[in-house]
Amino acid sequence: MASKLHVAGEATGRQAASFVLGSVATLTVVLLFQYQMPEYSRSAASRAPVQLISGRWRDLPHCSNGTTPAPALAPAPTEDRGAAAARGDSNTTAKPPPPPPPAAAAAAAASPPLAADHLPSKDPEEELLSCSAVHAARGTDGYDGVVVWRQAGEFRGLAAAVARAATDDRTVIITCVNHAFAAPNSLLDLFLESFRVGDGTTELLRHVLIVAMDPTALARCREVHPHCYLYTMAGIDFTSEKFFLSKDYLELVWSKLKLQRRILQLGYNFLFTDVDIMWLRNPLKHVTVYADMAISSDVYMGDPDNMNSFPNTGFFYVKPNERTIAMTKEWHESRSRYPGMNEQPVFNRIKEEMVKRLRLKVQYLDTAYIAGFCSYGKDLGKVCTMHANCCVGLAPKLRDLRTVLHDWNNYTRMPHWARPAAKWTVPGACIH
Repeated sequence: MASKLHVAGEATGRQAASFVLGSVATLTVVLLFQYQMPEYSRSAASRAPVQLISGRWRDLPHCSNGTTPAPALAPAPTEDRGAAAARGDSNTTAKPPPPPPPAAAAAAAASPPLAADHLPSKDPEEELLSCSAVHAARGTDGYDGVVVWRQAGEFRGLAAAVARAATDDRTVIITCVNHAFAAPNSLLDLFLESFRVGDGTTELLRHVLIVAMDPTALARCREVHPHCYLYTMAGIDFTSEKFFLSKDYLELVWSKLKLQRRILQLGYNFLFTDVDIMWLRNPLKHVTVYADMAISSDVYMGDPDNMNSFPNTGFFYVKPNERTIAMTKEWHESRSRYPGMNEQPVFNRIKEEMVKRLRLKVQYLDTAYIAGFCSYGKDLGKVCTMHANCCVGLAPKLRDLRTVLHDWNNYTRMPHWARPAAKWTVPGACIH
């Protein structure tokens, strides 16, 4: 009996010892993870949400498309604390992260370190949009693999602004204003008024994003409209009226193209409209499904596919895809080939070769519907927009656009049987 008790006592002692040793081991592992893992996970996640490895996109699991897991990401290359502090990296700590596993280290060694302009934005809005941009970009030659992050600083907050204004099918209407155009009783007021008095256009106002080119224009925009975004360029004052083809004028019009390309990279359709365009009906009804780009015309040749029409880049619609992003990139880069020209004649010079090579589907919009002072239909029952093109100077634009709105208001007050006789008031300062 005593021997049995002795054996039972030894067994109980061994179990107790095993329990103590197991508890100590578990506690040791937990303490090690608590000491090291937060620092490692924070530094890896903050430094490399998106990384270019051997020319291909690699993205984190939170950017996965939900059907296949995202590929493993090698940790970002280490850097000295001085460089990180200069960049303002709040994740810099007193201790370097522990070395990565051997397999991850090999993958990191196989790829070149990211340059400073490749580092991800710390803006959560930009990080959120990067996921959709990564999936859209994967496998398309028209995307620069790291351009989404490279431009994050220049377009800080644009992703959120576009998302708030966009329709359910990710379409946003964009216009640009400076202080001269946004001032009370100037072009912005007429532009917004046209939406309010137009036929079925009031509901479109909540999808208009007004891009202010200076802080004064932004302040004025916020007084009259819910969706405003400030986009400025260092060293350039866009506040005052810019004379046609002046240096500042050229910077203003070419900067719009950079912003438009950025919106495509974020995965949105956009309809860009100059602020000197009156919206009287919904023009999107005249954009065909097949078109990558639908553009207004100074001179329309009678066929939407006729490349001999003269385009007007003050009003055009673009879908986001490989072809259109490559187009906007090439279009902007062509500026150096044609110094002193704005973006419209440059597009006209390069359009045929570029459209053929990129296999773009371009639709020219009929001036009977998408009209302008250069060429417009006489039937007020058809017109959707009226553009103060072929008109130089703010004062004459304002005079004639006020007359356009006056004519429209008279037209809408007419009985239906009398409307076919309505006409535009001509001649004006520019319209004839």
